[in-house]
Amino acid sequence: MGAQSQDRVQSTMSSQTDFLAERSESAKVNMAELNAMTDDELLFEIGRDSEAAYRLLVERHIDRGYAVAVRILRNPSDAEDVVQEAFLQVWTKRDLWQPDRARFSTWLYRVVSNRCIDLLRRPKVETMETLPELEDDRQDQVQSLVQQEASDTLKEAMTKLPDQQRIALVFSYNENLSNTEIAEIMDTTVSAVESLLKRGRQKLRHLLRSNGGEILSTFTNG
Repeated sequence: MGAQSQDRVQSTMSSQTDFLAERSESAKVNMAELNAMTDDELLFEIGRDSEAAYRLLVERHIDRGYAVAVRILRNPSDAEDVVQEAFLQVWTKRDLWQPDRARFSTWLYRVVSNRCIDLLRRPKVETMETLPELEDDRQDQVQSLVQQEASDTLKEAMTKLPDQQRIALVFSYNENLSNTEIAEIMDTTVSAVESLLKRGRQKLRHLLRSNGGEILSTFTNG
């Protein structure tokens, strides 16, 4: 996550916890103990109204949650909102968490991806994107612009994939998750994930070829 986006999200999350329910009278756990805890142990402490455990869980997972959201949505502001909503659920539903049902990261990815799908299905408002300016005509800057254009084309092609294919590719390529993990997050079968990835790759190659073969070669040269 970019520094500014991370600061905004964490600042918002911090301000939200400042207005949470009054602190519990139960014994407090010190930070050294919290840092050594697993996610499930932190969630247990959160269930006992520990704001310190909540803040630590947010710090552990907010970057990856945001990264997934922004890759799916390609809108940093919407991605921030999605992540904030997901983590707010952790606190407001803290007494409902069942540690044996799923890993926290699996739950987080599922909530984030589902919310992203909801946003993608809203009516879209087109916005103008600003191209980077060249300060001079040096070759490295020209190459940088070409690389950026190719990267933008790849991202644009990703937005044209069906939602489920795009999400499967994001988890596979950007998050390096196994097909089994993706199936758990997307609440489907491994064979269904394999099919999504295969069809997604095929469509992505078709879209990139439609924009010129040089786009594909840009990522393999040099």
